[in-house]
Amino acid sequence: MVEIITPETKSSHSLGTGRRKTAVARVRLTSGSGRILVNGRPFESYFPVEAMRVAVSQPFSVTGTIEKFDAQVTVSGGGLQGQAAAVRHGLARALLGVDANFRPLLKSEGLLTRDPRMRERKKYGQPGARKRFQYSKR
Repeated sequence: MVEIITPETKSSHSLGTGRRKTAVARVRLTSGSGRILVNGRPFESYFPVEAMRVAVSQPFSVTGTIEKFDAQVTVSGGGLQGQAAAVRHGLARALLGVDANFRPLLKSEGLLTRDPRMRERKKYGQPGARKRFQYSKR
């Protein structure tokens, strides 16, 4: 999941996995100039809404490493909002692999906590999770 860089290993990258709803993001961090590629595309074009782009780059801005790392992200499942949150979670976990001293900063912002909320399952004999068929008196 997370690879710790030590002087003995001389590893050039750090890995992190992020999840949200049904979206899963696999993140690979390397030292670079701040480029984030999501499924082979720049994250600015992959996430069309500004709020999603801010959420994705939040782990870098919290730790002050905005232009120090390049991120290569593979994300699948869910919708764009869930994918953005999964990428954010994965980036935060990958940054821990780079420097364990980032933990208090990331934890105080809630970036290391996996959001447990999931879609409620559909019940049998009903049209949805909560919705009921219309009652007919006659």
